[in-house]
Amino acid sequence: MKIRSYILKRLKQGRAPVNKATDNNLMQQVKDGNVEKMAILFERYHVMLYNFFLRLTSNRSISEDLVQDVFIRILKYRSSYKGQNKFIIWLYRIARNTHIDYLRKRKDEVSFGEQWDEVPSQEPTPPEKVEQAQEIVRLSQALAKLPLKKREVLILSRFQNLKYKEIAELLDCQIGTVKANIHRATKELGKAYFELSGGIAS
Repeated sequence: MKIRSYILKRLKQGRAPVNKATDNNLMQQVKDGNVEKMAILFERYHVMLYNFFLRLTSNRSISEDLVQDVFIRILKYRSSYKGQNKFIIWLYRIARNTHIDYLRKRKDEVSFGEQWDEVPSQEPTPPEKVEQAQEIVRLSQALAKLPLKKREVLILSRFQNLKYKEIAELLDCQIGTVKANIHRATKELGKAYFELSGGIAS
């Protein structure tokens, strides 16, 4: 099922019953053969993953496909789950590998302008809404200009709200390295955004 269709279905049905089991516990059950528990993990994380991929690819359809690929891989490689770390770290490792594999399989590079698939509204838009939408597009374009590793660390920190410790664990590096990389990526993002806004970066 497409992620977008699933979201619409969930909105019509209302919020799913709350399940208080931890992510690690649910994944351990999936590993042990109770694959129905994947539905709870999907409910918890599909939107977060979709946003992660959308900021990496700027393409809704590709992001939906990548989210589905992640959960397919979770089922396929569930026996490799060890449970020593937070489930979310393992999840993001699979997500990063899924995105890297997608990039490797692409034969033709697509420019950001071709990737961006927002459909403009046909209704009149207030000037402040237009300006806000333009800022969002410029920010996305600025993100797209960053090298993948800088884009990833910035998205994980600023948009996915992972802690420095979690990012360090995910990327297998020191917390100080994460902080330095985020600082550099933030400066580079600001420079790219400034240039896209019509400024001349020094």
